[in-house]
Amino acid sequence: MSLLEVRALSAGYGPVEVLHGIDLDVDHGEMVVILGANGAGKTTTMRAVSGMIGRSGSVTFDGVDITRTNAEKLVGMGIAHVPQGRGTFPDLTVMDNLRVGAYARSGGIAADIDRWFAVFPRLAERRDQRAGSLSGGEQQMLAIARALMSHPKLLLCDEPSLGLAPLITQEVFEVLKKLNADEGLSVLLVEQNANLALKVAQRVYLLETGTVVASGSAAQIASDDAIRKAYLGA
Repeated sequence: MSLLEVRALSAGYGPVEVLHGIDLDVDHGEMVVILGANGAGKTTTMRAVSGMIGRSGSVTFDGVDITRTNAEKLVGMGIAHVPQGRGTFPDLTVMDNLRVGAYARSGGIAADIDRWFAVFPRLAERRDQRAGSLSGGEQQMLAIARALMSHPKLLLCDEPSLGLAPLITQEVFEVLKKLNADEGLSVLLVEQNANLALKVAQRVYLLETGTVVASGSAAQIASDDAIRKAYLGA
């Protein structure tokens, strides 16, 4: 049984349906990437899986039907979401943002903060600064670290490279890759940098206008010339 099983997922905003019966899976310890053009429904998929918007179909997580479970409860069950645009609390300090990430826990919080400061030294240097004063790259690091403070089984990460310099993007992806490889953290990733995503993910779903038009291993998708030309700009 997969960690995350999504079947016939439909979702949208008001009367506008964006997703039309999507099926996808994320196995235990797997990194899966969703690719597609702007407007394909990638972010809507992440919001629907995380319970941020209404949905129909079925979503099962770790053997439990979570289709009607709200976002707050899903955090306690082991799903953490790093939204597009980072979503940090700009008026709170770096330290307080991390503490907020652990709101559903008790104990071991200080040790985890130290751990993520070691992983992201820039955050340690700015621990008492307001999140809104950080650079874009630092805010992305903080958003990821805050999500990881909840000890998730599944990390949903939406466009982590958006607006970041290439070196910072590489640093963020190295952390995600290491967490996946060394600790078995399952990751569902939406990413605009297709070539980079294909290097770190094991499997790929390709969306077009709210439907899955192709899926397979990262190697299969990367080697398919027709898909690369049509969807990946190569």
